[in-house]
Amino acid sequence: MQIVTTTAELAKICKAFAASPYVTVDTEFLREVTFWPELCLIQMAAPDDAVIIDPLANGIDLAPFFELMADTSVVKVFHAARQDIEIIYNLAGLIPHPVFDTQVAAMVCGYGDSISYDQLVFRITSERIDKSSRFTDWKRRPLSQKQLQYAISDVTHLRQVYQSIKANLEEQSRAHWVSEEMDILTSPETYDMPPENAWQRLKLRVRKPREFALLKILAEWREKMARNHNVPRGRVIKDEAIYEICGHPPSDMNELMGLRGLSRGFDRNRFGEALLAVVREAQQLPKDQLPKLPPPRHAPEGTGAAAEMLKVLLKVIAEKHGVAAKVIATVDELERIAADDHADVPALKGWRRELFGENALNLKNGRIALGFDGKSVLVIPIEPKPARKSSQAAE
Repeated sequence: MQIVTTTAELAKICKAFAASPYVTVDTEFLREVTFWPELCLIQMAAPDDAVIIDPLANGIDLAPFFELMADTSVVKVFHAARQDIEIIYNLAGLIPHPVFDTQVAAMVCGYGDSISYDQLVFRITSERIDKSSRFTDWKRRPLSQKQLQYAISDVTHLRQVYQSIKANLEEQSRAHWVSEEMDILTSPETYDMPPENAWQRLKLRVRKPREFALLKILAEWREKMARNHNVPRGRVIKDEAIYEICGHPPSDMNELMGLRGLSRGFDRNRFGEALLAVVREAQQLPKDQLPKLPPPRHAPEGTGAAAEMLKVLLKVIAEKHGVAAKVIATVDELERIAADDHADVPALKGWRRELFGENALNLKNGRIALGFDGKSVLVIPIEPKPARKSSQAAE
C-alpha cells in the first residue's frame, strides 16, 4: 500500500492516474469543531493501482491532485460525493468534472434510497467491509495499519461497484438519468450559499415582518461569524436560540442571558456583544425596509387526497421500474403537483416526467385510475367520455 507524503510522489502518481479512464476517490476529514472540514486523508484508485495521500504530511502541495480533479478526460467516481466535492471546492475553488456518484446511480438502478457504501459493496461484491475504523481520529499520526486498510478499501471496492452500476445503467439505457443528477452535484451553487441566504437553512417560525428581518440578520451574522472563526454554526448560536431571540428580542446582556436557548457563559464569550448589536440593528430598521414574509405554503383545499393518491402511484411506478422513489419525486413535489399541473419541480421534467410526471398528471385529472387485483395496485386507463351532441345537431 503506497502512502504519498511528498509533492514529487503525488505529481508522479497523478500523472499516471491521468491516463486512466476513471479514478475512484474518497476523503477522510474532521468537522466536529470547525466550520470548514479539515482534510485528513485522500484515497484514490485507478483500475490497476491504489494509493493513500497524506495531506497533513510536512511540505506536501496538493496541486497535482487538484489538477487531476479538474482533468475532464478522467471520470471521478465517488460514493455520496457531496462532502468530498465540498472539501475540494473549499480548498481549491474547483469542482471535479466529470463526476459519477455511485449512491445516486444506485438509486436509479433500484438499490433503494441513499444506500450506504458498505451495503452497496456487499450487494455487488458479497464482501463485508470492517467499519470499526469509521469514526477514528483521522488527524492523529501515525495512522494504524487497520485505519489505512479501512481507508484504502473505500476506493478499491468502489472500482467494482462503479463498473457494475455503470453496466447496469447502460443495459437499461438510464445513463442520461444519472447525468442530470450529476449536473446538480457539480454546480457551484450547491456548495456556495451566500451568507445573506443562510436564513433558508432555518424553519420559518416567525409571523411578523420584523421577526423575519431579525431571523434573516441573525442567520447571516451567524454564518459570517462561523466562517470567519472557523467554528460550527451551533458553536456561535444554536437554531433554537435564534427562534427565541426573534420572539423575544433582548435589549441588554441581562435579558439576553435570560433566554433559555443560550449556553452558559455566552455573555463572556466573543459573540455576546456582537449578537446584541445585531439585534439592535434589526430592531431599528424602518418599517418600509422590513422584508415581506414568504407566503405560507398551505395546500389548496382538496389537494390533500390527490397528494395521497400520487404517493401510491409513485410507489407503484418505483417498484415497477426498480428505481428508488426518493430519486423520482419528494413528498413536497407531490404536494406541489397536486396543487398545480405546471409546478416547477424536477418530477415534471426530463426522465422523471416520462417515468412518473405524465402519469401523475393523468391520475390527478382523471385520465387514469388506481385499482387492486388482490395482489398489487394497478394503473388503469380511463376511456374519455364521448362528447355530447347538441340538440340542434341531433335534429
